[in-house]
This record gives sequence, C-alpha cells and structure tokens, in this order.
Amino acid sequence: MSLFWWTVFHALDATLWLWILRWGGAAWLEGTFLSGFIVSTFAPRWNAEGLRMAALIMLVFCAISFALGLFMPEVRCWYSRSC
Repeated sequence: MSLFWWTVFHALDATLWLWILRWGGAAWLEGTFLSGFIVSTFAPRWNAEGLRMAALIMLVFCAISFALGLFMPEVRCWYSRSC
C-alpha cells in the first residue's frame, strides 16, 4: 500500500474514533445495533462511557500502527493484499 493511501485510511479511521470519543458519536451510538458493527459485538449493551473507552483504546492502537507503517513500509503489507 502506498504512503498516500496509508495516510488517507488512517486519517479516516482516526476521524471515526475521534467522532465517537469527542464529538458526540458515543451518545448517538449508545444502545444501537450499529454500534455492534462499528465498535464490538458487545457494544449495544455498553453506555456512552464504555464506547468512549473503546474508542480511546482504538485511537491509541491506530496511532501506533500508523507510526509503525510510516517508518516500516513492510508493516503496511499486513493491511493490504498488494504486497
């Protein structure tokens, strides 16, 4: 995967987690079936704080994987079939 697409996909991913964490996405997703697709299969049972915690954990993981892929291009092959 090229550096451009790596950056675009991670920016979109980070935007999703920031929406849940900071911009009211957790309250909007709380108790909905859609949260099971986005966050976890157990997420419809979680309250907004649980969704925010999951988003924070995923945002940290997203940042670490972005940095690894940025400096080690072979890591990008884990996410793509084009390598």
